[in-house]
Amino acid sequence: MLGREDILQLVPHQGSMCLWDDVLAWSDTAIELRAFNHRDPAHPLRCDGQLRAIHLCEYGAQAMAVHGGLRGRQRGAAVVPGVLVALRDVQLHVARIDDLCGPLEATAQVLAEADTSQQYAFRIQCDGRLLAEGRAAVMLRLP
Repeated sequence: MLGREDILQLVPHQGSMCLWDDVLAWSDTAIELRAFNHRDPAHPLRCDGQLRAIHLCEYGAQAMAVHGGLRGRQRGAAVVPGVLVALRDVQLHVARIDDLCGPLEATAQVLAEADTSQQYAFRIQCDGRLLAEGRAAVMLRLP
C-alpha cells in the first residue's frame, strides 16, 4: 500500500487538491485507491457547504493520474501530466458525498492507450454502495 506522500510525488495536484490518501493495490492495467477527505469542511471543491457528486469525476481523473504516475515510475520514466479531454457514460448515483461516513474507494482500469492518450473506466464506491462510474479520456502533455 502507498500513502499520501507517495501519491503527491506522482500527480501534479498538490496540497488539499490531491484527493487520494492511499493506493490499496495496482497493476499495469488497474488501480484501487481510498480517500477520507470528502468529509473535510475545508475541502477545496466544496461549494455552499456541500461536496456534490459531480466532483467524483475529478476523483476518477486523479485516480487515472496516480496510475499513470506509478506506471511511469515503474518504467523509470518521468511522470507525464495529462489533460482531461472527455468524460463518457458518467452515471452519478448520489447527489452529494460530504455526508457519507465511510471512505471513498475507487477503481480505475485502462481501456485503451496510445503514446499521447489514455482512456480509463472508473468506479467510485463508499461502504459497498456505488456512487459514480464512467469513462474518461486524457491527452498526455509530452515534452
